[in-house]
Amino acid sequence: MPPGIDVNVPNAARMYDYYLGGKDNFAVDRAAADAVLSVAPEMRDAARSGRELIKRVVRHMIVERGIRQIIDIGSGLPTRENVHQIAQEIDPSVRVVYVDRDEVVCRHGQALLSSANTTMVQGDLRDPAAILADPGLRKLIDLDEPAGVLMMFLLHLIPDGDGPHDPVAAIREALAPGSVLAISHAASDARPEHMAKISAIYQRANSPFTPRAPETIRAFFGDWPLEEPGLVHLWPFAELPAGVDPDLAAMGYGAVAVKRR
Repeated sequence: MPPGIDVNVPNAARMYDYYLGGKDNFAVDRAAADAVLSVAPEMRDAARSGRELIKRVVRHMIVERGIRQIIDIGSGLPTRENVHQIAQEIDPSVRVVYVDRDEVVCRHGQALLSSANTTMVQGDLRDPAAILADPGLRKLIDLDEPAGVLMMFLLHLIPDGDGPHDPVAAIREALAPGSVLAISHAASDARPEHMAKISAIYQRANSPFTPRAPETIRAFFGDWPLEEPGLVHLWPFAELPAGVDPDLAAMGYGAVAVKRR
């Protein structure tokens, strides 16, 4: 086992991998994830729906907004239909940098990502300057040109005490006009007792679970105008897919915003 990797503490990224049916997880992750599933069996559907949301957002960035470089912060373990695969299927020249703070995630990603236009770097959103200065990121990303930034299912894993709005603001400030920011986030105003039980289980993991109110989530975008339809229940740019429980969609919010030119 590589140094610095604790297999005795549940890991949020590996738990998410387990929800998706992946194999890059340990017994402690599966136990914690099963505890969440006992309270919220829809979590597997939520994880899969989240992948569909990412696909729609990436396509919107590239096709509708002309973005040709993407930073995926808090990317988690590589899984099926990754951001670079979605993006480069549309345009092979799109450059993608994955960022995650977890060493296991980064080791897996660096081993799997061999494209000249794709890389993975280790970084923590709470230190945005280090992320933006990383040589691996700067090799592919030109901050003087518009970039797409994904923070999907990330910010609810950063507690209020860490001041998550500040590093997001620093990222926004560093991006060129025309850049696009996409965020999805767990909601505190839907089934609050349910969310409280999930949050209690995540207290055992390496990241807490902090669902937030819609106005608090909207504040992550600062003064950037939101794309239509605004901050909605996790299904921007599409009708709610057939078979998806509306209560499941209501468990989170998503939005996309563009920096004014």
